[in-house]
Amino acid sequence: MSLLTKLAPHLPYVRRYARALTGDQTAGDQYVRVALEALASGDKSLDADMSPRVALYHVFHTIWCATGAKLEPPPDDMTGSPDTARLRLMRIAPRSRQAFLLTAVEGFTPSETAQILGTDFAEVEALINEAQREIDAELATDVLIIEDEPVIAADIEALVRELGHRVSGLAATRAEARASVAKSPPGLVLADIQLADGSSGVDAVKDILAQLDVPVIFITAFPERLLTGERPEPTFLITKPFQPETVKAAIGQALFFHPRRRERAA
Repeated sequence: MSLLTKLAPHLPYVRRYARALTGDQTAGDQYVRVALEALASGDKSLDADMSPRVALYHVFHTIWCATGAKLEPPPDDMTGSPDTARLRLMRIAPRSRQAFLLTAVEGFTPSETAQILGTDFAEVEALINEAQREIDAELATDVLIIEDEPVIAADIEALVRELGHRVSGLAATRAEARASVAKSPPGLVLADIQLADGSSGVDAVKDILAQLDVPVIFITAFPERLLTGERPEPTFLITKPFQPETVKAAIGQALFFHPRRRERAA
């Protein structure tokens, strides 16, 4: 099998990673191009002990480090709204940013990430934890929980507070959700779809999105009611019973990548 055949399925993803890492499409694509040219010329080779995808990312990082490239773009490149995902990424410490992107965005395991970065499992875990702390601190916001089961609502509230967010309201019905938003607009919504009085959490969310641009995470025992194949479908959907770490990760990603996050009140 040719080198190009091995690598072709993974090229769109390493380009995505390079762009996120550099904060710039042109720069990211250029580094991927240099890595591929080095492979083609024989200056670099894929590590036989790694899968092709892991090996490609490893070569990219080898090229990156060999150039002495800076992860921080020059000040003139730091344009746009201060709450864009690109600029949030740039504010994470460089090494932690790499570990975060490789695991949270590219889907590598910590062990694979250690291979890519040429380090060990313990350091990768430390880097990921550091990135998560930076993200949690920056993205702290007010959260509305729409859930009609008191025990589940309490569990979700505890998770939200553990991450450093505030709970702006607890709603068990569509009407309560509307009232809560009118009183204290949230920066994030966590919603069940089947509520106490027979009303719909989906309708409650539609009411909210008609007024506010906020990320929404549905937490439900009936995911098939949302995954219908029709658009739009929810980006973040968690099935009950849920794992606490799954909810925490979804909260972090929903806030991190939402383009117009409501800023935390001073």
